[in-house]
Amino acid sequence: MAKKTTKHFESAMEELEQLIYALEEGKLSLDESIKSYKKGIELAAFCTDMLQQAEQQVYILDQNKWNKMNGEEENE
Repeated sequence: MAKKTTKHFESAMEELEQLIYALEEGKLSLDESIKSYKKGIELAAFCTDMLQQAEQQVYILDQNKWNKMNGEEENE
């Protein structure tokens, strides 16, 4: 299995956009298209996971802010 590397959301999105463009152009061989499609699925899953994590962090921050505004103790 390939070694996982740390990526940033923005660079993953940029790479995904480039793959989509290459696939839409229709100039890739069948093998290149399949490899690009597989990589695109992996990048899309990575980006979805990153967005879900960010959404959860925002939710927690909002809850903490709400608790502070209401005089409740912050739970960490």
